[in-house]
Amino acid sequence: MLGPGWTGSPAATETGDTAFLRALLDAETALTRAQASLGLAPHEAVATVTEAADPQRLDLASLAERARADGNPVIPLVADLTRAVGEPYGTYVHRGATSQDIMDTAMMLVAARTLAPLLTDLGRTERALAGLAAEHRDTPMPGRTLTQHAVPTTFGLKAAGWRSLVLDARDRVTSARDSLTAQLGGAAGTLAAFTAYGADDATALPAAYARELGLRAPVLPWHTLRTPIADLAGCLAFTTGALGKLAADVLILSRTEIAEVAEGSGGSSSAMPHKANPVRSTLIAAAARRAPQLAATLYGALVAGDERPAGAWHAEWEPLRDLLRLAGGAAREAAELAKGLRVYPDAMREHLGLTHGLIVSERLSAELTPVLGRTRAKELLTEAAKRTYTEDRSLAELLAEEPKLTDVDLGRLTDPTRYTGSAGALTDRALERR
Repeated sequence: MLGPGWTGSPAATETGDTAFLRALLDAETALTRAQASLGLAPHEAVATVTEAADPQRLDLASLAERARADGNPVIPLVADLTRAVGEPYGTYVHRGATSQDIMDTAMMLVAARTLAPLLTDLGRTERALAGLAAEHRDTPMPGRTLTQHAVPTTFGLKAAGWRSLVLDARDRVTSARDSLTAQLGGAAGTLAAFTAYGADDATALPAAYARELGLRAPVLPWHTLRTPIADLAGCLAFTTGALGKLAADVLILSRTEIAEVAEGSGGSSSAMPHKANPVRSTLIAAAARRAPQLAATLYGALVAGDERPAGAWHAEWEPLRDLLRLAGGAAREAAELAKGLRVYPDAMREHLGLTHGLIVSERLSAELTPVLGRTRAKELLTEAAKRTYTEDRSLAELLAEEPKLTDVDLGRLTDPTRYTGSAGALTDRALERR
């Protein structure tokens, strides 16, 4: 009820308690399969363990409650799964592993399953923004710096910038997804138990385990080497921030007094029937504000002492799930936002005239200096800037009073649509990126 930004999204489905239970069970069954593939478990055990590892056969609420006693849900899960498998194959459940092996591996599985639809939504967002950038390549609008009109730009270049951030997020998420690593080290990261259970070369087991899961094989057990979690923290925080930039601009440009863009379908107000609130942008902005703090918690967990820490890896579970949900939900909202965004070029063109031509003062300074000299050009423009407001006259009209400018085409020089620089070329360059 309190998470409208991600409720009902693929991320919500892939990070729910049932999804985590499924991932824990997948981690356990993959361990049995991996050991069987190396001759460390009978193949009959694989079928029996797999059949018993059915989330519907386990009491999720009971597991959650009993997790308090030992600090994680793996311990009661192993007890229940072992009981469900029964003799003679129950002994092959969780054989040689430690709780963190299964918990970390399950987190990687959950991440992989959540990042897949997230990447799909980033792709949808990118394609919609590419269309906007191409369509509005030459649509002039005010460029704003420190909240004030600066020089003209184009909406196409703005949309191309949004798209560039989305592609940066895609690249980071893809890299993190491809680096999701299985965890297997045993009690203290030495694989000793697997040797005790008959493995001639226990170092072959993590790779076999990773293959069963579709994850990357670890070079070392990473119980206290938390690179995979830190990489996820970084890419998810970046993704929500990148989408937050899009949302922030839409929130500004869709203000009533600006109205240069509008969401395709706004939300309603409980008190004011006339409103169509930019809800999608609002939800994305909310996610972008929460994500950095969640990522900070995960980065803090890098400081993990000994061979297995008390509290550090436990502190990761909820923030990582929240980050996956926020980023996944934001990506869903961004795809719909970009697809439905309405653009109003007439409003943009009208706003270019709000400063009576002062928006191109930079250009005039450069163009008039060769004619008037640097000092006189600066004096004239400074004086004219004041008079445009006090006399409510255009900059071109005031400059025309200067005798030395009678042969200068002031109409062209003060036309803001003629001073968008290389915005079109920059947009084209940005759109070449795939």
